[in-house]
Amino acid sequence: MSNDGSSRMPYITAKDQLSDDWHEHYDRIAASRGHVSGPFSVLMNSPEVATRIADVGTYVRFEGTLPGSVRELAIITTARELDCAYEWAIHEPLARDEGVTDDTIGIVAGREPTDLLSAVDALVVRYGRALFRENEVPESLFQSARDRFGVEGITELTATFGYYAMLACVLNAFAVDPGESLEQW
Repeated sequence: MSNDGSSRMPYITAKDQLSDDWHEHYDRIAASRGHVSGPFSVLMNSPEVATRIADVGTYVRFEGTLPGSVRELAIITTARELDCAYEWAIHEPLARDEGVTDDTIGIVAGREPTDLLSAVDALVVRYGRALFRENEVPESLFQSARDRFGVEGITELTATFGYYAMLACVLNAFAVDPGESLEQW
C-alpha cells in the first residue's frame, strides 16, 4: 500500500519505517495477519495502540467461538451501517467464503428489511442495526440473540460489532481508500 496522498495519515507497511523500539510491535501484528496493511498500517503511527487493538482483533476474527458466517455477517453489517468502504471491500468476499448468501449480502448492502433472511441472519443484522441506529438493543431482540447464541456468544457478537466499528472509525477518519489495497487484513 502506498501513501499517494489520498489517506490523511502515513502508512506504516515496513518495519524499517519505525524506530527499533517498535519493531516487536510491528512483528506481532504481521505475524497474526501475515502483513501490516489496512487499518493497521495507519494505526502503526501509534505502535502501542496498534498492537493492543490487533490483540483484540486476533481473538475476534481468528480465535472466537462465533461461526464464520455469523462473524462475517456482523462485520459487513458494521461496514454498511458505518459506510466503511474499505471494511466492506475486504469482508464482503470473506462473508461469501464463509457461506453468507448473495441475497443476505444484498439486503445488508441495500439496507433493506430483513424479512426474507434466515432467522439467524435476520437476528444478526437486526442486532447490529439496532446498535448502530438506536445505540441500544431492545429487550426482546437482546433476549432472542442471547437465546440463540448464549451468554458467551452474544458477548462475542457484541464485541465483534464494537471492534469493527472501531476499525471503521479509523478507516473512515484517516480516509483509507479500499482501492489502495485489497489484501486481506
